Amino acid sequence: MRLLRALALLPAIALTACHSAFVTATIQNRTSQTIQLVEVDYPSASFGTQSLTPGADFHYRFKVLGEGKLKLVYTDAAHQEKKFEGPLLKEGAEGQLTITIIPNDVQWQNGTQIH
Repeated sequence: MRLLRALALLPAIALTACHSAFVTATIQNRTSQTIQLVEVDYPSASFGTQSLTPGADFHYRFKVLGEGKLKLVYTDAAHQEKKFEGPLLKEGAEGQLTITIIPNDVQWQNGTQIH
């Protein structure tokens, strides 16, 4: 009977013992224009979306491998490419990252931590 209880607990133990660090990112367009070709570069990869309408959010979850600064590139309504450099991310970072695009600037809220 004890063996059956122990075996029944194995899946729960396995699920709690394995932890993979992910960053949950949100890109927010807080301008009055649709922006195009939105790309975020992070250590070892990138993600993005074709367009982001005014007031819209884009969500993405990723794992950081390596270390480096975030970069944001997008094309504004005047077809000008805009580039911004963000905070440093280190391998194993996890938590919330919010990138808010405002007229002529970007605000980075880095709530990630290394565990």
